[in-house]
Amino acid sequence: MNYFYKKLILPLFTVLLLCNSFTASAQITKDYDLWLQYQKSSVANDIFKNIALNTKDETNKAIQDELKTASERMFQYSPTFSNSGNATLIIKKFSELEPTQKNIINKANALNDEGFAIETIQNKGKKTVLITAKNSLGLLYGTFRLLRELQIDPSKKHFSIADEPKLKVRMLNHWDNLDGTVERGYAGSSIWNWQKLPDFIDKKYIDYARANASVGINGVALINVNSNALILTPQYLEKVSALAKAFRPYGIKVYLTARFSAPIEIGGLKTADPLNQEVQQWWNNKVNEIYKFIPDFGGFLVKANSEGQPGPQNYGRNHVDGANMMAKALQPHHGIVLWRAFVYSETDSSDRAKQAYSEFVPYDGKFEDNVLVQVKNGAIDFQPREPFHPMFGAMPKSKLMMEYQITQEYLGFSSHLVFLPKLYEEVLESDTYKQGKGSTVAKIIEGKPNELSGMAGVANIGSDLNWTGHPFAQANWYGFGRLAWNPELSSEKIAEEWLQQTFSKDSNFVKTISKIMLQSRESVVKYMTPLGLHHIMATNHHYGPGPWVNDLARPEWNPVYYHKADKNGIGFDRTATGSNALAQYSPEIAQYYGDLKTCPEEYLLWFHHLPWDYKMKNGKILWDNLGIKYQEGVNEVKNMITTWESAKPYIDAERHQEVAQLLTIQLKEAIWWKDACMTYFQTFSNLPFPKEMETPKHDLEYYKSLQFPFAPGIKPHW
Repeated sequence: MNYFYKKLILPLFTVLLLCNSFTASAQITKDYDLWLQYQKSSVANDIFKNIALNTKDETNKAIQDELKTASERMFQYSPTFSNSGNATLIIKKFSELEPTQKNIINKANALNDEGFAIETIQNKGKKTVLITAKNSLGLLYGTFRLLRELQIDPSKKHFSIADEPKLKVRMLNHWDNLDGTVERGYAGSSIWNWQKLPDFIDKKYIDYARANASVGINGVALINVNSNALILTPQYLEKVSALAKAFRPYGIKVYLTARFSAPIEIGGLKTADPLNQEVQQWWNNKVNEIYKFIPDFGGFLVKANSEGQPGPQNYGRNHVDGANMMAKALQPHHGIVLWRAFVYSETDSSDRAKQAYSEFVPYDGKFEDNVLVQVKNGAIDFQPREPFHPMFGAMPKSKLMMEYQITQEYLGFSSHLVFLPKLYEEVLESDTYKQGKGSTVAKIIEGKPNELSGMAGVANIGSDLNWTGHPFAQANWYGFGRLAWNPELSSEKIAEEWLQQTFSKDSNFVKTISKIMLQSRESVVKYMTPLGLHHIMATNHHYGPGPWVNDLARPEWNPVYYHKADKNGIGFDRTATGSNALAQYSPEIAQYYGDLKTCPEEYLLWFHHLPWDYKMKNGKILWDNLGIKYQEGVNEVKNMITTWESAKPYIDAERHQEVAQLLTIQLKEAIWWKDACMTYFQTFSNLPFPKEMETPKHDLEYYKSLQFPFAPGIKPHW
């Protein structure tokens, strides 16, 4: 037996292990490299042959490392770095340029501190590419822009680009916990290894910073908004300082979530009242201590008086009192406060959609200049579709910051292919009419030139080898960064450039797959929450449908609160005859959504409670249209599978198989959503399923019986 094992089984096992390792390695490398693939080019380009770059500072060294990696992968040669006159690429601050390059100096000088210019110039009789900016960070962003252009077109040699970010703070909010779990995280555990910090700097931290800098992300809040005060203790500040040092060359500042009750929990005080002088002094001292550890600390992200988190209202104070106390402590260090507006009261059951507006808008103009009020894109909670938040445009004297969710809490987790920049774009393009026609959400968050502004995204990053759990979920991280840099970019452009850098530059592949990316979010809306339905996900973990849930402690935690299905119909009446949430919008918007003749069908049940037999624009009744929409969503996932199969010749087998398997999961779950929801709603409509809809496979009791106690994304309850 031992002889047989040694001579036959062990060698076979070794071969299989090696084969699997090679396969995994190929997949790991490609997935791990995100959109910084730097694929080998079939065309020659000597752009990196001789690079003039001063590498005296950390950021310029990061530029040097990136160019070396890109050149060796794409063009198979190592660049020479010097200040010689025969440079093929010059990377210099505009203050260092020759006086003869005045036109380029003027172009660069017109940009903000993070902007850059890329020009093809004549240098000693030959064409040379120049990247210039006011500082090293601008040069870094310019370098990544050049590399993006070359990944898309490796033969490109002529450039005339001037670009700058339209928002000052472009950051990721990690909902990572100190124990390594990630709330609403679907890509493994936290990438922050607190036990090994500060002495061990994982290479993944550097690659994380590279990826962020490549799309202009310049800030990261390291831990959960449901915060732990321990992160503010010296033991952890030393660890945070090590991460800040690793990120610094890439222009990324660290932010920390500040638990409002920290003065009690780690400070030994008996109160956290923001008007108490001892509390104010405690925060002043704590901020001074933080800046000793982290000289370029960004500031605090705060979730207060929301979902059980402590805040100023515990002491009879308001959001302004709390935010301004922290803001004043940070002002001497040029730090900022990001005060989240995601609040809803456990004592007010009228309409959760109205509550943030009610709590914040009366305080317009009273926040300190270094406070950004961080507002979710919609008034409920990161739904597959919801109208823009009524706070946008309603606080013209305050600085409002957009908050999106990149992780797919309500969008199928990392099992589903959902291209979120389409959602982001939809919100940014929405016209608030608050300062007349053309007052888009994008323009409101951009604010005035040189004013504090920003956009935050709840990160979808974890310890998975591909970072985000689904290869296409990387596009949401990428797309968020691109839109945070320029909120007026199109989702079509973002999809195309991501595909070209990540998978293939083949025009047939890009054209075909970008179509399913751009359709994917709409498909999810159809098979989860069509016609304006919302928040009908299962309890707590939000995995799968749960429109029947009605036994939770607070009314607004129950899906039945949102769809209000009964024998008379379905939908939430937010017009004047209902909660009147529409009154929080401009009169033009209120009229548009409030009138059934003009209300878009995608928001119909968000704003109206309608009879099951309400006749819609296509001549069919509401009930039939509901079933048809659910089925359309399922059919579109089937089409995604077919389309993805046709892409096999264009990309590597490993990643093709990976996505194909995930699409199979998505189809099963789309059918589950359709069947469970329509079976439940039928108990109220008492109507047959429309002929266009496939009949559910099980009865309602089967769907209600499904339990998922260990669904990812919530802290485990052992």
